[in-house]
Amino acid sequence: MNEASSYQRLREHLTYLKLDTAAENLSPELDRATKEKLSATQVLERLLELEVEATQARRQRGRLRWARYPVHKTLADFDFDFQPNLDRKVVAELSTLRFVEDHRNVILLGPPGVGKTHLAIALGVAATEAGYRTYFTSASDLAQTLQAAHLEGLAQLKLRTYTQPSLLVIDELGYLPLDQASANWIFQVVSRRYDRGSVILTSNRGFSDWGQVFADQVVAGAIVDRLLHDATVLNIRGHSYRMRAHQEPTTRKGGPAVIR
Repeated sequence: MNEASSYQRLREHLTYLKLDTAAENLSPELDRATKEKLSATQVLERLLELEVEATQARRQRGRLRWARYPVHKTLADFDFDFQPNLDRKVVAELSTLRFVEDHRNVILLGPPGVGKTHLAIALGVAATEAGYRTYFTSASDLAQTLQAAHLEGLAQLKLRTYTQPSLLVIDELGYLPLDQASANWIFQVVSRRYDRGSVILTSNRGFSDWGQVFADQVVAGAIVDRLLHDATVLNIRGHSYRMRAHQEPTTRKGGPAVIR
């Protein structure tokens, strides 16, 4: 079998095995091997390395799609200078993602606009990119989804969406009051994740106000007790980023004012 036939057969084998990245890079890698006098083992190692990188990237994109983050945020994008009271050392420790491995929770409290959701999403995205399975939801969506599933007789099945991921991000607890049924669904999720998986939760209300949020002091107390058992609490008391955006217009050269 001549060189051209061997090359064609090798490419067909790679394609048949669905090693598409390796197949696409076969020709340039063989050319590089000739120039640099690489061995067959080195060429094979490089092709498989490319395939592994492509597979990892594909799986990461799939995890991010499944997690349903509304926007892509990172810690690098966060303006710590605008929130000088935020403890950067604590955030740096959280960025190691040891809290996910240890099944610890993160509670982000503070008024609207101080960056709670940004930090929550950024930590969730970091965990997803590190290979953990994560999921994002607002508190109200979680309760409504489970109540709808309950009416269809599918609540136990739907609960897995919120209990199986390594990290569950629950945003905006306290912005809308929750009825008894909603409070019970959130309690079930928190209870089932207790000591089994991490929760990042954001709220504009202090713990003492959660009885009003849930319309049930007993349920509120039970939820707080489970969330705080092994948790990092960050109370962000700063200025609103959104208000700053309205207060700091800049002018584009030759154009209208732009709000950043």
